[in-house]
Amino acid sequence: MQETSTKPYLLRALYEWCTDNGYTPHIAVRVDNQTRVPRQFVRDNEIVLNISFEATSQLQMGNEWIEFSARFSGKSHKIEVPVANILAIYARENGQGMAFPVESAGGEAQDSGADAELADEIESPAVPSGAAPRAVVVSPAVDAASAKADSAADGPQPDDDGAKGGGKARLKIVK
Repeated sequence: MQETSTKPYLLRALYEWCTDNGYTPHIAVRVDNQTRVPRQFVRDNEIVLNISFEATSQLQMGNEWIEFSARFSGKSHKIEVPVANILAIYARENGQGMAFPVESAGGEAQDSGADAELADEIESPAVPSGAAPRAVVVSPAVDAASAKADSAADGPQPDDDGAKGGGKARLKIVK
């Protein structure tokens, strides 16, 4: 019998930790043809989803799939995400969470290029294939403390559109 992955258990544990502490759990997902999400919010074959109790309906976090209903631009969507495609889970408020390695299995979804107002964007760390999950800290660039640290060190990092000041979260691997 094949051993069950620890990933779904870690996802459920971090989800529970977020909710117990009043944080908003988010998951970063690699989108492929098996992933059922609103495609207009997908950027670079990734999407970040708020999976808090307030943002979802009928959330089920199984060993193979995470399923729920959520509203995007006022329209309800059934979301189905393979656990294998989850890149990270973290608390929006403080960035604490965990990143996971995800192998690209082909069949990548097309990027709509649209700005996702409901889906935040994060950079996923390069994690070697087969590596164990690592704890990560996601630090929003617009956080006042990190903005001061950024400007003191080497100035604010530009966003994708070249504007300075951030707004894009960054993952930091904690060993």
